[in-house]
Amino acid sequence: MSNHSKKKSRITLLAILAAQSRILVGGQAVIEGVMMRVPGAYAVAVRDPDGEITTMREPFSSRVEKGGWLKLPFVRGMIHLFESLKLGLATLNWSADVAYPDEEASSASGWLPVLIALVLAVGLFFVAPLWITTKLLQVEQQALTFNLVSGLVRITFFLVYLGLISLAKDVQRLFQYHGAEHKTVYTFEAGRELTVESTYDFPTQHPRCGTSFLFIVLIAAILTFALIDTLAIALVGELSLGLRLASHLPLIPLVAGIGYEALKLTARYQHITLFRWFAKPGLWLQNITTSMPDDDQVAVAIKSLEEAFGDKLEEMTGKQYIADAIA
Repeated sequence: MSNHSKKKSRITLLAILAAQSRILVGGQAVIEGVMMRVPGAYAVAVRDPDGEITTMREPFSSRVEKGGWLKLPFVRGMIHLFESLKLGLATLNWSADVAYPDEEASSASGWLPVLIALVLAVGLFFVAPLWITTKLLQVEQQALTFNLVSGLVRITFFLVYLGLISLAKDVQRLFQYHGAEHKTVYTFEAGRELTVESTYDFPTQHPRCGTSFLFIVLIAAILTFALIDTLAIALVGELSLGLRLASHLPLIPLVAGIGYEALKLTARYQHITLFRWFAKPGLWLQNITTSMPDDDQVAVAIKSLEEAFGDKLEEMTGKQYIADAIA
């Protein structure tokens, strides 16, 4: 694979975006494997210590599919985010049991680290930037300026965080499986045969990646909180750090919903130059969060997608698709 030129490793999105059919296919990297989610089900494939691929498949339907107010713009993004976190945790725990069978694990021990991680993430990426901007600059009552500065601090923290965790060997393997997931989704969406060789022509970066979603959320936070602060200043006169925290933190799910809608638009309209440029920062970030996988890792990702489709595999493959959900 390493001998393929950059032109061959990166395929244009235009052929995929000209597709006639739409489908929601996405997934995530797990420990020594990949989770794939398709309409009506998800599957996980993990390579165990003996080198064999172990799989698990479960039916799954999003609450958004029930329609009603849950399908409204912004609301559906919040629902999808919650479901993705819940599903991601469950599949990570399952993959850990398969990849490291000799180590003790439980769902309870799995939830605690996630809860701690969420608290630390909120502290690092939301509380700390507000505190730093408040203490270092005298721009608390300038809504746009304050949120531009705190937003830049937040983005800087995010980039440093990604750079640091990418140095860990376990994370590097996770990023390889992340790349395998993207290459497999690309191959499926292009209507190509699901073989390891077919994935060689596709990049590890995908415009619907969760990394792109997170970056869009960081940008959406700047604009959303600037608007909220403008309204708050008009109502109460002055904003303290405490008031900012009280108004910003509860709105994080809304910001995520806005980011979800923005990601849908950039993924759907990649044939338009403006949206293609808007997606580039997220794709650049994926140079950190995805790595070129080896053939064995790609084989695991393909197996996961095949298992997810189950009996519908033959019916669904061989067509070109365009999708608008997080990959």
